[in-house]
Amino acid sequence: MTMTKEELVELSDQELLDMAKKMKSTAILNAGLIGLIAGVIIYSIAKNSYGFFTLIPIFLIYKIVNGSKSDEALKEVLKERNLER
Repeated sequence: MTMTKEELVELSDQELLDMAKKMKSTAILNAGLIGLIAGVIIYSIAKNSYGFFTLIPIFLIYKIVNGSKSDEALKEVLKERNLER
């Protein structure tokens, strides 16, 4: 659920704080997934050397990291309203 800064400005403080809480739990889940996928990559390289199927987890990590960058607008609105934690 990606919202623009204009849409976020229209939300109440409580709604923004709820979204920030979800963002934090999502970030923790993403970090765990990246760690798991990195472990799969290391195991794959150790067992079978580097190959095509090693590139798939690398692509997944790329998608997870780029997805988390969409939260910048929410962070900016929280900072403007002094709601940062």
